[in-house]
Amino acid sequence: MFSSFISLSLRNIPSYVIRSMYRKRIISPLLKFQHMVFGLGNKTYEHFNSVAIYVDKRLEELGATRVFELGLGDDDANIEDDFITWKEKFWPAVCEKYNIESTGEEELTRQFRLVTHAPDEITPNEVFTGEIARLHSFQNQRVPFDAKNPFLAQIIVNKELHKGGDRSCLHIELDISNSKMRYEAGDHVAVYPINDRGLVERLGVLTGADLDEVFSLINTDQESTKKNPFPCPTSYRTALSHYVEITALPRTHILRELAEYCVEDEDKNKLLLMSTNSQEGKALYQSFVVDSCRNIVHILEDLKSCKPPLDHLCELLPRLQPRYYSISSSPKLYPETVHVTAVVVKYETPTGRLNKGVTTTWLAENKPEPGKPFPRVPIYIRKSQFRLPLQTQTPVLMVGPGTGLAPFRGFLQERSHARINGKEVGDTILYFGCRHRDQDYIYQEELEEFERNGDVTLHVAFSRDQPKKVYVTHLLENNLEQIWDVIGKRNGHFYICGDAKNMAVDVRNIVLKAVQEKGGRSETEAVQFLKKLESMKKYSADVWS
Repeated sequence: MFSSFISLSLRNIPSYVIRSMYRKRIISPLLKFQHMVFGLGNKTYEHFNSVAIYVDKRLEELGATRVFELGLGDDDANIEDDFITWKEKFWPAVCEKYNIESTGEEELTRQFRLVTHAPDEITPNEVFTGEIARLHSFQNQRVPFDAKNPFLAQIIVNKELHKGGDRSCLHIELDISNSKMRYEAGDHVAVYPINDRGLVERLGVLTGADLDEVFSLINTDQESTKKNPFPCPTSYRTALSHYVEITALPRTHILRELAEYCVEDEDKNKLLLMSTNSQEGKALYQSFVVDSCRNIVHILEDLKSCKPPLDHLCELLPRLQPRYYSISSSPKLYPETVHVTAVVVKYETPTGRLNKGVTTTWLAENKPEPGKPFPRVPIYIRKSQFRLPLQTQTPVLMVGPGTGLAPFRGFLQERSHARINGKEVGDTILYFGCRHRDQDYIYQEELEEFERNGDVTLHVAFSRDQPKKVYVTHLLENNLEQIWDVIGKRNGHFYICGDAKNMAVDVRNIVLKAVQEKGGRSETEAVQFLKKLESMKKYSADVWS
């Protein structure tokens, strides 16, 4: 753990500083006796950077000498900016402490070198092509399936849940019958997406590259265990489709590198300014990149003199990561399928462009068709701590507006199954919210059937069906006695799923209010009471930013 924090701190330090530290034999004692920590966190969550804070404090207690102050990155804002601000003060301090001469300028050096391959140099098996070409394991499916070896699941159901309006929400069923994978209600399914073909083609045009050219990127550090950034050799088309994140907003260090490929000074200076830590640079980055939702394609379109080689973009851009979805089914009812409930992301940016979610857009395009093989998607199961109580008679209260309903659909199936099989089932209370009853009330028929059978007490808020908006938090605040009855009097469990930044914070405050007003606790006592519930897994949140 210690060395990994040191590596994080040094990763963007100029190469001449690192080489000098190795030559002067500073790195080794640095790791043994001295410390500097930069943490990666998100202020949306309660325990912001708690690991970094603990490690920093513990190292000091153990006698390590502090080289530089603790840095705390906030991914809810701009973690890259946080790191650059910390780094700009950190490495000069290191240079001064260890008498390392600084040139005052950072060297832009590439981590990987390009090797191109002629068609007669490689065999067809060396280049992974086709729609399922993201990982070599796709060609030879073997258990166990995990992040490095995903299972190619068939999409056997892919249907629209919304009944109207201009938004889309998908119900997808994935066949896992031949995978030997197991899941529990509350787990997540990871989906490996494929980038939009149009964006891939556009990048090829903007960089003047032949997307079907076969290449390799070889690590210039011969001692590194990471020889390639992704499986090589491969084609640019495959790399951009399956390995490289091209829709994310580029971080400032990428803009700094792009500046070197600008012909026009105006474009170069703009990129250089956005990559600095000045107030003017931060403001420009915020307006030009963040507020305008510009990805790498948009930036190259708008800064026309910037012509980076495509191989360098493949090195600079982050890797395409799987997307995680709360499983919306129970294995008690569906042991051979995993259900996913996902809103298709699509929005117009301030520049008039249409941005689309990578995974949901791709999934929306892969619907089963009569007479054709089922579409396939690479997946694996990620275990979760989001669990129903072991005793079915324990009461539960669930808050899940929108697609936050997903895991609770599985919970309801589980509790209903227990009742049908003769078990005593405690009160099951669900708060759900959407915009309009007749448009986006997802799983309406199922929920009302559960309600008729006595499997759930349903509280539904339709925020835009009346002049004054009504949300689940309004309904919840009107039922403080019910909240305290479940968690304070009857030892029940409380669950939240959905937006972390607003909804989950509001719900938590309402629960604290219930503990104070109905439980007779002070503000401090209420906070401690809730922390105790969290430690006992009786107050659980499955939330996202």
